[in-house]
Formats: sequence, structure tokens, C-alpha cells
Amino acid sequence: MPPWRHWMKFLILNGPNVNLQRYSEPGMPGELDYNGMMDYVQSGCDQMGIETDVCQTNHEGDLIDEIQANFTSLLTQYPSGMRVNALLAARNFAVHQQNILVGNGAAELIKALMARLEGATGFIRPTFEEYPNRYQDRPNVCFTPAGPDFRYTADDLMAFFGPQDIDNLVLINPDNPTGNYIPAPDVLRLADWAQEKGIRLILDESFADFADEADNTFIRQDLLDRYRRLYVVKSISKSYGVPGLRLGVLASGDQDLIAALKKDVAIWNINSFAEFYMQIEEKYKKDYAQSLDRIRAERARFRRELEKLPNLRVIPSQANYLMVELLGGLSARAITRELLVNRCILVKDLSPKLGGQQYLRLAVRDTRDNDRLLEALRPLCGA
Repeated sequence: MPPWRHWMKFLILNGPNVNLQRYSEPGMPGELDYNGMMDYVQSGCDQMGIETDVCQTNHEGDLIDEIQANFTSLLTQYPSGMRVNALLAARNFAVHQQNILVGNGAAELIKALMARLEGATGFIRPTFEEYPNRYQDRPNVCFTPAGPDFRYTADDLMAFFGPQDIDNLVLINPDNPTGNYIPAPDVLRLADWAQEKGIRLILDESFADFADEADNTFIRQDLLDRYRRLYVVKSISKSYGVPGLRLGVLASGDQDLIAALKKDVAIWNINSFAEFYMQIEEKYKKDYAQSLDRIRAERARFRRELEKLPNLRVIPSQANYLMVELLGGLSARAITRELLVNRCILVKDLSPKLGGQQYLRLAVRDTRDNDRLLEALRPLCGA
């Protein structure tokens, strides 16, 4: 027996969700359940005479640790309410509290905002349905990009909506599900055009942090002061990867509307956990920036790997998802079902949204999850 075996000891820390390994598909590394996997490791170490301690940790990062450390007090205390939440959001985004509203996810704010709008509204299709669904009983004008990649620019929007008699225009940037992105200087031109024509511009930048362009947010006091008919929606749940908190913000130079919306939503519309997140998120700005860099790099790699698959056409995206077209008679519904039922992988079937055209939306996750999806897609695409 080698001498090192007499003194070597392994401490094996299993990360969160390792206990869910039994739900992996047959033939994949997670075929064993958690206990079986630990028994296998322990047995192998015993055979080699290696002392082993195995335990599981739920460490997800310092931010999650801080929330967990305060779990009891957050669970048993009321949140502070609308005024304090607006102050927290104003601090985090460096705007005045009169210009920002916090919501129970962006969905609450979209509902409240769309209910207050009047006149005809311009939408871009395909889109995030929450906006048109909240306005379907009122006049609307829809623009559908003509190209195969669903690309459009600020100039395209001004050319199309210029002759239209609209009072409001909704722009999701990057768009959902296409990932189309209009650079910030062009959005500024669009805002100038909208202001000149008296059009309210609703800008949803929930996925803007994932774009390659830096410093592209429109939640800036100078821009809110300059464009009084600009309304910026941001989903903290989406961009920061904390959907369970249900947290979003709406910012505008239209202080009268912000004040009215604060009366429309409940005074305790977000819970203590979401409020605490806003209290501590400033400490983790650097971690967040590093995470965004990793996501952008992984998006580029994931796209390159997808482009190697036959019968699959990838649409360029600046969001944390990629839209792909299925070719060669492949069915989006069939592939979605196959991935879910037999691989426990959930993707978005876009065919109902696109009038039967065969498209999928694929989330950009970490390398391991993306590689797992690639492996599952290869036989389905005919590779």
C-alpha cells in the first residue's frame, strides 16, 4: 500500500441539489440517487484505505447565505411598506424616490401601468404577451419584422409607427423571445422621436444587463428628467436570477403617474425577503458583474455549439436565451415533449406564438446544463 494512503483524508462537500440526482435521465452521471452515490464513493475510498467524511452543503453564495442567516427574522416581521421600498430602489438605481416604484415582480407593474394608459398602443411581434394581454380590449397597432431573424432597428420602428396614430409604444429591449437588441444611442433617438410626437415610450429593459453593451440602462435621473413620457420597467427577478422573490421596478420622469400607481398597488406589495434583498444587493455588485461576464461568454459558446447541429438555425441574441428555428420537418412540440418526458429538460415551444412556425427558446444556463441539453438535442436533430 502506498504510504500516502495512511495519512490521506478526503472531505467531500456536496453542493445544493445533489440530493436531486435521482431525477436525472438513465445513462447520465446522475443515474444513482444521492445515498447510492455516497455509498459508492465511500466504498471506493474504504477499498483504498482512505478516510472520508461526506456531507452536503446548501452554499449558493454569500448573498444567499446572508438571506438564509436572517431567515427567521424576515419570516416573522412585516415588510416596511411602499415608502421605504421606494427609498431602497432609489438608492440602488441612483434616482429620486418620486421617480421609482417597486412591484411584486414586473408583472404587477405592467398590469398597473397598462391599466392607466389611454389611446392606441404600438406593439412589436412576437413579444412578451403580458403587455398586449393587458391591452387587448383597446386599440393597438402591431409591427412584425419582415426578416427571417426577426431583426428590427429604431429606424424600422420610427418608419412603421410614424404614419400610425398611436399614443403609446412598447419596446422590450432585448426583446423576448427573439433577443433582438437596439443599442442605447438608437434607443435615445427613438425616445427623442417619441417625445417630439407626444408618444409615451414604455421601455422594458428586464434583460438589458445581459447585452454586450455596457452602461445601457435608462433608469438614470438625467434621462428620466429629460424624457418625461418615458417609462422604464425592469424585472429584478429575471436579471438577478431571483424569481422567487418577485421583484421589479418602474421608473419614470412622470412623477404624477408614479404617485398614482403607488396608490394602485398594495402598500405591502413585496415581502420581507425581497425588501432585504434590496437592502443588501449593493454589496454584491461586483459578484453580479462577474456573473454577467460568465453568462455572456457561455452564451457565445452555447451558440457556437448549437450551430453545429443539423436542422437547427440559431437566431443571434443579446439576452440570456437563444431562439432557434427547427428545419427539415422537425416539430417544436414533439421535441419539447421528448426533452421534458424523457430527459427532464424544459424548453419553450414558440410555435403557438409564431403561428405554427417551428421555433424553440433555449435558456442560457451554465456550461454543464447547456452541454446536457446539447447532448439531448443531437439525436433529435439528426446528428
